[in-house]
Amino acid sequence: MIGSSKVMDALKSIGLNLYERRLWVALLARGTSTAGELSGIANVPRSRTYDILQSLADRGFVVVQTGKPIKYVAVPPSEALERAKNKMESDIKSMQNRIDDLKSSPVISELNSFYKKGLKLISPEDMTGALKGEHSVSQQLGTMFRGANRKISIVTTPDGLDDIVKRHMDILRRAKERGVDIKIATAAGKTTESVSALSGVAQVRTLDKKSVAVSGKFFVVDGREMILSLTNSNDVHSSQDMALWSRSEYAAGNMLEPLFSLVWNNSKPAK
Repeated sequence: MIGSSKVMDALKSIGLNLYERRLWVALLARGTSTAGELSGIANVPRSRTYDILQSLADRGFVVVQTGKPIKYVAVPPSEALERAKNKMESDIKSMQNRIDDLKSSPVISELNSFYKKGLKLISPEDMTGALKGEHSVSQQLGTMFRGANRKISIVTTPDGLDDIVKRHMDILRRAKERGVDIKIATAAGKTTESVSALSGVAQVRTLDKKSVAVSGKFFVVDGREMILSLTNSNDVHSSQDMALWSRSEYAAGNMLEPLFSLVWNNSKPAK
């Protein structure tokens, strides 16, 4: 096989699939080649080779040399990666603009109408699910915070508090401006900078473990929606973070909200 496992793993990490990795490395080793030659060297089905090489060309990894037969020319790796990066940034910017246009178009009203009608048909157990991975949990938290109308109640770890400041500060600030009451209880730790950053946005208290032996993380919004962490982020890789999300007023309002009140009343202002 052309290319060490270390090289192949590195290329996988930037989004190249198996056939793309094999063909690009094979072309780098040849300098210039036809699709048929590369197919044999890279062990990629010939029927797939043309489309994959065109995809690599579109992203800047390969130059297509027209003629009979068509040949493909390798781009120096550093230049190819820079081209791919620029193409990705351009695509992301274009997608962001299309999303912004969609959000401000009449279409969003129709989509919201579908969603509201659908909610009426959904039972509480259908509005419950597992979130896997730090990114998924963070995305759902952002959605919950943006939708808050009355209050946000959080119990978290010192690292979790830092993460809230890093990922959700702007959302929480806007929630505060809407009149949302934000309270955060956290375990004692090196949280001074985060507490300072949250000044004027949220009330932050430090848990008194002598009175309440609670650790971990949970989030409650308006007493109707919750996220409960099922793993300790210090013990697992971020991709293995697990949490339970539910839009259940019974679970959020009758179970976690009273627990938060107990924790809050047995905490002291953070410094």
